[in-house]
Amino acid sequence: MKTHQKRGMLVTIEGTEGVGKTTNIDFAKAWLAAQNIDVTTTREPGGTPFAEQIRELLLATRDEPVAPLAELLMVFAGRAQHLHRLIEPTLSAGGWVICDRFTDASYAYQGAGRGIDPQLIEQLEAIVQQGLQPDLTLILDIPVAEGLKRASARSEPDRFEREQVAFFERVRGCYLARAEREPLRCVVIDASQSITAVQAQLDRALTAFLQRSGQ
Repeated sequence: MKTHQKRGMLVTIEGTEGVGKTTNIDFAKAWLAAQNIDVTTTREPGGTPFAEQIRELLLATRDEPVAPLAELLMVFAGRAQHLHRLIEPTLSAGGWVICDRFTDASYAYQGAGRGIDPQLIEQLEAIVQQGLQPDLTLILDIPVAEGLKRASARSEPDRFEREQVAFFERVRGCYLARAEREPLRCVVIDASQSITAVQAQLDRALTAFLQRSGQ
């Protein structure tokens, strides 16, 4: 009798600037690999050659102001390609995906940050994702001022990182509100602590998720 391939899991890592997503994604990937789970890491915007070109357009500093709606549509265009070419095929083959930001970021940055009606984001989400949602979302949280200080020490600011502090406060507030509304999916990680303490939180969150999902 033919057995069906068990579908993989989508884990998303969210947070404002300077929260340490890259370091902690590496930790999560290694942690899951140690459990014999095949993991692919990717990012948004981006993840495929075409979507990476969209990312470059979105992040580049420019003299012409970018309309919030244009920004949102570009984000979802990249997401549609990303889902079609990488995320869905990987999940269908039984692999896990860790994605650096996903749709929660659209609600946080374009919704709360730019002021776009969340109902419009919901409509695009329904069209593009066809019901797909992350199985687990880890929200790395840090006070905005501390995160921006870390980010500025890392590299030249991109178009988003040049926003005012109030913008990032709205983004952070949206992330925390979404975590409060969806406690089964979202886990808030205090990223202001030491690397050891942050990774201990990640260890607990991933362990609990594996137990809950029967992996």
